[in-house]
Amino acid sequence: MADLFTLQGRVALVTGGSRGIGRMIAAGFLRQGAKVYITSRKADTCQQTARELSPLGPCIALPADVSTVEACQALAVEMGQRERALHILVNNAGAAWGEDFDTFPEKGWDKVVDLNMKTPFFLTQAMHALLKAGASAERPAKVINIASIDGISVNPWETYSYAASKAGLIHLTKRMALRLAKDSIVTSGIAPGPFASEMNKQARDHADEVAQRVPVGRIGNDDDMAGAAIFLASRAGDYVVGETLVVDGGVTHARG
Repeated sequence: MADLFTLQGRVALVTGGSRGIGRMIAAGFLRQGAKVYITSRKADTCQQTARELSPLGPCIALPADVSTVEACQALAVEMGQRERALHILVNNAGAAWGEDFDTFPEKGWDKVVDLNMKTPFFLTQAMHALLKAGASAERPAKVINIASIDGISVNPWETYSYAASKAGLIHLTKRMALRLAKDSIVTSGIAPGPFASEMNKQARDHADEVAQRVPVGRIGNDDDMAGAAIFLASRAGDYVVGETLVVDGGVTHARG
């Protein structure tokens, strides 16, 4: 069973890995033996997180803004200069925007949809050669797209582009999975519920209040997220193709 969940000898890249869910996943991968690269827009924060996580294992900061196709390609070039192969890509970097329907701006649409849905596609495309180099039929490479339960059920807030982008990412994960399986690259996703993060400030700052709306009575913690990501990234998740794993303490079912 230990071998089923090990990531020993695997190289992973986690976008948005300096904080929140990305950091939870990066820490979990390190504990399971992976070498982990993390990216984020803010170089200082990225490097600080890498230093903080390094006692768990090799963690390398690659500061990058992956919101454009050109930036995704540049990151792939940098990865290629450092590693001969990439075994795990976690497309976690994301953004949110909430505003009234009548005033919701185009910039709030484009920023969110580009980063949440376009970037996972084009970064995976840019990393395709490295992922193929790290893949085999016996030990496939992995792509894990971080979606949200807001792409599955409707929340009370006017986050139009966020909900649309996450719903699109869940369906995109299925389409990508069918193509990449041909190259021994298994694609799947995670739809988190309430976890404390910069994006989910409600869960971060009002955990007790949010917990009242969660069937299991609490918000998610680091191990909940790390466990789901480790499952999908390891041998244990090799036969989970195109599915998005809901990790939400039952919130989606409670929404009806």
